[in-house]
Amino acid sequence: MSPRPISDAATFEVYRNAITGLADEMAITILRTAHSQIVASSMDFSAALCDAFGRVIAQANTCPVHLGSIPEAMSAVLDAFGDCVRPGDVYLLNDPDLGGMHLPDIFAIAPVFTTGPDPIGYSVTVVNHVDVGGWAAGSMAVQSTSIFAEGVQIPPSRLYDAGILNETFLALVLRNVREPELLRGDLEAQLAACHAGGEGLRELAERHGTDGLNALNEELLDHSETLLRAALAQAPDGAYPFEDFIDDDGLGSPPIPIRVTVTIAGDTLHLDFTGSSPQVASALNATASFTRSASFAAVQGALGSDIPANSGFYRPFTFTIPQASILNGRRPSARGARGLVAYRIIDAVLGALAPVFPDRVPAAGDGGPDSVAIGITAQDGTTSVLWDILCGAWGGRPDRDGVDGISPLGANLANVPVEELEQSGRIRIDGYGYLPDTGGPGRWRGGLSTFRDMTILAPTVSVQIRSDRRTHLPYGLQGGSPGTASSNILNPHTPHEQELPAKVVRTLTAGDRHRHVTAGGGGHGDPFTRDPDRVLQDVLDDKVTRAGAAHGYGVVITPAGAVDAAATRRRRADPRR
Repeated sequence: MSPRPISDAATFEVYRNAITGLADEMAITILRTAHSQIVASSMDFSAALCDAFGRVIAQANTCPVHLGSIPEAMSAVLDAFGDCVRPGDVYLLNDPDLGGMHLPDIFAIAPVFTTGPDPIGYSVTVVNHVDVGGWAAGSMAVQSTSIFAEGVQIPPSRLYDAGILNETFLALVLRNVREPELLRGDLEAQLAACHAGGEGLRELAERHGTDGLNALNEELLDHSETLLRAALAQAPDGAYPFEDFIDDDGLGSPPIPIRVTVTIAGDTLHLDFTGSSPQVASALNATASFTRSASFAAVQGALGSDIPANSGFYRPFTFTIPQASILNGRRPSARGARGLVAYRIIDAVLGALAPVFPDRVPAAGDGGPDSVAIGITAQDGTTSVLWDILCGAWGGRPDRDGVDGISPLGANLANVPVEELEQSGRIRIDGYGYLPDTGGPGRWRGGLSTFRDMTILAPTVSVQIRSDRRTHLPYGLQGGSPGTASSNILNPHTPHEQELPAKVVRTLTAGDRHRHVTAGGGGHGDPFTRDPDRVLQDVLDDKVTRAGAAHGYGVVITPAGAVDAAATRRRRADPRR
């Protein structure tokens, strides 16, 4: 079919929506066919379409911190197989030093062909698998000190060679994981999504012709670049530093700094992470591609969703990321818990951008989804893993309150339903909800902490917890107060109550109870300027107590449930506040 000329905005807009919709179709395919709860319920996966050069053309509305790493994964595959890519091939990888991020995130990449000898593009999926081996159930223990302890490492490899499954390779991978059938099922969901993306891309090539498809892709990349450069050109030039911290590395380290200076010069953006922590002994280390991905997500969130996120969006960025740092770990450093670093990068980049875009940047949220992985070994030796992903809160925004019980910007995950956790019969959820007075006070209040109470029913389980924001609270902006701390409490309200570290692996037995509390979001703006009627409504909704209203907002609520206007004026005028 002869190429269709591109001469009007309508053609471009139809194509832009078609290719974006196709990426979302890939994501829906994974969601509907995945087997594990971490994928089918928590939605810890991503999907994208790339052109023949490996550039991201469209990405699904999935996990942002995955998506910015796809170009590096594509480069690794093209370096390994670019001269011999064939129809029916599928490539896998998860090695952080060869295009991956951490071992549970397995990339599946499938070339797409029409009638010609060269691919017209690639379908790409990334899934956080429930377990890929290693010493700890879930393969993401913060306490891992080497990548060799974290599970099976997959360099760029052919799973399918011209349509023929490499059964020996697949058997090797499955033999090294705790739940092989779950991994197989989720991998098949990835392959189904790659197939759906390939079929759709072929249809678009038939409609527009190969040359027309390539031209539309170039136009789409240029469109994103143009929009981002226009937004940057409106910002004041300058260098904007910010510093945030991870509490510790889970092995007893001091606080871990994440430092960034964002320099805006005309329509370009340079992010310099010099001064951030060297790589740590634990599994918190990230890859440079993951650091860039988190940075892309932060800027995308600040500047609005109307700029398509693709490789054109990345063009105005340059980076300085120190070698052998926590943001660019050197082999054989462990990387399993690197997700926490991404969320702190996002907080740091947004903090730097807050004075540049004061009407767009929110206060800090909960610091990233907390994870509780429960490993169970049955009497017959079979193992299983339950993942409880707990999303907390956003910080207060420049024009409205933070959001309660929602995934942070970089993740786009969902809390696991109670019924899914309980259906195994291994644990019971005794309580789940919000805690009052946990959102940072501000003109716009931070989102509330979420808690989950769990009782162990199995004889013995291992519990692996990754959380943070225990000592370094989510920051407030424009005079807003910080949020509140996360916590892990073993056997609360009993003589054996114990505060657990924020990052811990612990063996629990039947009858043990655990309460996990996420951090509360920071406030935005002076809390003593918050509308007293909003404070009253928060009290009526049990989001703020009467004591919290008086202390945090200077608003006095009567026992009858009304604002005492005179007492509120006096309290807010008190210079000792």
